[in-house]
Amino acid sequence: MQVDDDAVGEVVKRLRRAEGQIRGVIGMLEEGRDCAEVVTQLAAVSRALDRAGFKIIASGLQQCVSGSPGEDQEVNLEKMEKLFLSLA
Repeated sequence: MQVDDDAVGEVVKRLRRAEGQIRGVIGMLEEGRDCAEVVTQLAAVSRALDRAGFKIIASGLQQCVSGSPGEDQEVNLEKMEKLFLSLA
């Protein structure tokens, strides 16, 4: 199973954003910023990574659930992603 091309683009954007956030957290630590601020930013990075993972899972599930070629089943990727996020 391969990740859908549209999903790949969205996941890469989210990962690049998380990459920037991680650099920001490292800078905060090096500057000696307040612990609560650092933890808040770490939580944001964690959510960004979770969202990237859920997007990949949702894309793969859509491929699996869509069934055999010729079957007329439509899976709402956005709805599936929201369901996964509600579990996080």
